[in-house]
Amino acid sequence: MIQINSNIIPKIKNAYLVGGSIRDLLLGLSPIDYDIAVLGNPEQFAKNIASKTSGRIVRMGKPGHMIIRVVSGNKIFDISSINDVSIEEDLNKRDFTINALAYSLSSGKIIDPFGGIQDLTDKKISAVSKQVFIKDPIRMIRAYRICAALDFKIDPQTFSAIKKDVKLIKNSAGERVRTEFFKILRSYKAYYYLSQMANAGLLCEIFPELNTLKECMQNKYHSYDVFDHTMKAFCCLEKILNDYSGYIPETYNQNIKQLNKNKGYLLKLAILLHDIGKPAARSIDNQGNIHFYGHGKKGADMANKISKRLKLSNDERYYIDFIVRNHIRPLFLFMSHQKKILTKKSMTRFFIKYGNNAPALLLHTIADIQGKGNKEDVSPVCVQRTGRDAAFIEFAKNMVHDFFSDFMRERTKPPLITGYDLIHEFGLTPSPLFKKILKIVQEERLSNKINTRQEALRLVKNFLTNL
Repeated sequence: MIQINSNIIPKIKNAYLVGGSIRDLLLGLSPIDYDIAVLGNPEQFAKNIASKTSGRIVRMGKPGHMIIRVVSGNKIFDISSINDVSIEEDLNKRDFTINALAYSLSSGKIIDPFGGIQDLTDKKISAVSKQVFIKDPIRMIRAYRICAALDFKIDPQTFSAIKKDVKLIKNSAGERVRTEFFKILRSYKAYYYLSQMANAGLLCEIFPELNTLKECMQNKYHSYDVFDHTMKAFCCLEKILNDYSGYIPETYNQNIKQLNKNKGYLLKLAILLHDIGKPAARSIDNQGNIHFYGHGKKGADMANKISKRLKLSNDERYYIDFIVRNHIRPLFLFMSHQKKILTKKSMTRFFIKYGNNAPALLLHTIADIQGKGNKEDVSPVCVQRTGRDAAFIEFAKNMVHDFFSDFMRERTKPPLITGYDLIHEFGLTPSPLFKKILKIVQEERLSNKINTRQEALRLVKNFLTNL
């Protein structure tokens, strides 16, 4: 039974609550957006709601297809006109049966011409008609987005229709693709639905750059081609982001939770794209060994083009570029560690260079290593690594711990000296040299080589003497 507050939404004849708001109410969820269809002019209806909710009116769309939006606090009411003879004909134009529902505000009856209520019970997504994806291809991604939000499944006939119409997605605007796709990435089961999108051919139509990863075989340390490795690494990263136990000390869980909340979806996109440069960088030496020299840079350049295609913000583009371009850097540190030549200063320089993004980069590389797979492993489960891989994962986990326990704590302390000291103690004038000197002092302090102002001044004096 649906309960509508008539003090907010008036019980007017020929006015209907439609679409996702009905779906959510039937599922026991509280909608934020309410879609209302009315016969005739929606203007007066919108003014009525605005007056009851102290909302403001925003007019959107074109003449003949106008939507009057009422914004009140965190609630949005979109009121549109039914241009057809009946509400049933209006519902026939919608995407999925669970969205092709209407609730008569005057009679309180639910109108369900396509079996949407049964599909809600069965937890499945079914297209209203065979023309659904032809009319608007973005609905193919939306189908999986709704599945990810509600833990639903795609109806077999609808899945077949997506496979048939999949190439139409290239006609959709990049920003619309981004909006729907990012909502999938924000879910905790994105891997499951991305795998289904891959099976339908949709994932590689959205990102055609992934096609070349298939059957691009790797070296002896990998069990999969680049595409299967990428999907497995994605799965492993999502498992880390969903449950940090075993990777991050509980003391620092809040720090990583904030990362997941703010950047987790971008980190997932980055791992989906992290090896797209491998096919172009692939080479075989005289001994038959496969190499991918420079694939991080090539992949980052390709990822930048994808980011522009999807109309990502500058900050989002930078983050994707940063992860893809640098995703093998932690391995270089590990190689030094294995050779017993890794110094505290080298670790400090890594943290200074990559800043607050260092933990995300380390977690990404852990997932990358976990995604290498074993020959006998045919499941998406991230198996326990052994040998060198296990040693790297333990090394990376310790690096994350050091970042929060040592580096972050020291970085928040006041500086030992400032530019003022360089002027008054050494008679220097402001120049690019200031930045270089202060950086050296910061590195030495964060490496625990110096701890006092006097030690910092002696360090500067020795530096200037040797210039």
